[in-house]
Amino acid sequence: MKPIEKSYTFLGGKPAGEASLEDVRKSPGVRVGSYAELVEKVAELSFNNPEYLLFFRGQARDYHDRNLTTIQTPIFRSKPNGRLGTSEIDGRFQVLDRAEEALANRYKLPGKERVQRFSILRWALLQHYVVCQTPLLDITHSLRVACSFAFQEKQDECFLYVLGFPQISGSVTTSSEHGIQVVRLLSICPSAALRPHYQEGYLVGEFPSISFRQKKLYDRVELDMANRLVCKFRLGNYEDFWQSGFTEIPREALFPDHRDILKKDMDKIRSVIEEFFRSQT
Repeated sequence: MKPIEKSYTFLGGKPAGEASLEDVRKSPGVRVGSYAELVEKVAELSFNNPEYLLFFRGQARDYHDRNLTTIQTPIFRSKPNGRLGTSEIDGRFQVLDRAEEALANRYKLPGKERVQRFSILRWALLQHYVVCQTPLLDITHSLRVACSFAFQEKQDECFLYVLGFPQISGSVTTSSEHGIQVVRLLSICPSAALRPHYQEGYLVGEFPSISFRQKKLYDRVELDMANRLVCKFRLGNYEDFWQSGFTEIPREALFPDHRDILKKDMDKIRSVIEEFFRSQT
């Protein structure tokens, strides 16, 4: 993945302006006290970074690797107690292979042929419905959705990442220049799959897709989505942040699972995978 070398950004204690990727990743993040303030700062970022389409990801915590913010895709994400070993990554890819097979065989909704044909679409669905870990990362084009996810635990402080990607078009956009592919879930999921539509969901990953064998040839820094970080915000406490007429999106709206037909199918696939691996032990 090609890193963003410099971007117009906000750094704590400094006027807004151009800064290096390293400065953004090692910064503590710019604190914003309200959603309205955040919208205005993101508007400034968008205007001054016209070469990028901005996406957002909200998290409860800011994770670090080598003193820099790290945003790893789930399949390469380290456990809290340390880094992953080769055997564990291999195991995660085995789970993914099994899940892909189950999804291709069981998917009955419109668009079945595309899902059976393209691995990247199967990864996107498996990741977004949290069936298993994949080489893709969930992001959104909605600032409000990202902030609502960040405050899921309603803590005093959480984080909002602004990520810059090439302009996109169609269901899957690939950029060999930037080494990135972006999946627009709204284009691959039928209306009966409600979660992606409520979350305005996208997924991003390496291009070409990284396999387990290829992973051994890369330093983990090269596979870090933080390489596309334009700005990092620290969101103020929950009660103060949502004010002046702005409200978070309730969890039951972000996850309308009781009405989501695809969610039910994904739960069955998860059960199949769990049963298979129980039988192997």
